[in-house]
Amino acid sequence: MLPHVLPHILFAFLLATLLYPAEGHLLPFRTLVLSVFIESVFIIRHRWGANKTASRDVASVLFTFLFLWELLSDRLKCIDTMLFPAPERIFTLFISELPDMLSGLGGSLILLGSGYLSALATAVPFGLLVGWHKRLFNAVHPFAKVIGPIPPIVYIPYTIALLPSFRSASIFVIFAGAFFPLFVNTVNGVFSIPPALLDAARMLHLKKRVFFFYVLLPGALPGIFTGASLALLLSFLLMTAAELIGSTSGIGWYIKNFSDFADYERVIVGILFISIIITLLTWLTERLEKFLLRYREVNND
Repeated sequence: MLPHVLPHILFAFLLATLLYPAEGHLLPFRTLVLSVFIESVFIIRHRWGANKTASRDVASVLFTFLFLWELLSDRLKCIDTMLFPAPERIFTLFISELPDMLSGLGGSLILLGSGYLSALATAVPFGLLVGWHKRLFNAVHPFAKVIGPIPPIVYIPYTIALLPSFRSASIFVIFAGAFFPLFVNTVNGVFSIPPALLDAARMLHLKKRVFFFYVLLPGALPGIFTGASLALLLSFLLMTAAELIGSTSGIGWYIKNFSDFADYERVIVGILFISIIITLLTWLTERLEKFLLRYREVNND
């Protein structure tokens, strides 16, 4: 019974802490609103959602984190409040800084989209060809094993020196980081296609274009989406790393700029903003994957 009510118990502890602020402090209104919002989402998902266990676990972790953060920073003061300010200060600052972060997000997403979509447009077709032609696979595979594990961030000094602008250097680094997860998982996706299906396609003497778009691509789609998810996360990390080094705008620059001035409140705000953006991008990718691969649910049923 305890696992079912644990999030509500933790929420009650957090609520009691927030409704009775420390002496001389105002009611932490924004933290309170966030806590009520999390509880409301949990109740809705637990009532009508599919994975109730995951909802309980996520809510429990969030309530525990907020409770300990509030307790250690604002009540017990046993952590450095310069490095770890109270939640209310962070959420208040987050709202005031949101317009500036959103304006910088546009430039960051242009970098991310240019590099990631370029990798998607090249790695997927090339992976399908390499996975389909055994001779080509045998020729490419040794090079992919050597080049693939190299961290793309090591290319940054050379790309900055060789390419005409920081933007083009950043796009190349993001492209290099996204290419290999997409390529390798596309090849594995082709290998996972049932041989009987490929034999049936050969027997029908399909045109290469029809075979490519109606047999090979749909069959490799689960592997492609696995690579696409990994490539998206890696691209976001590389984009942030590139902006930390040489950009004058963007999400990574925002964090780097304020960390140089020891403004840790805004550093935490930037980290929180990045976490929200990554969560949204991952959620959109998962929804697209679920829509395009909905036939698997029908087959399972």
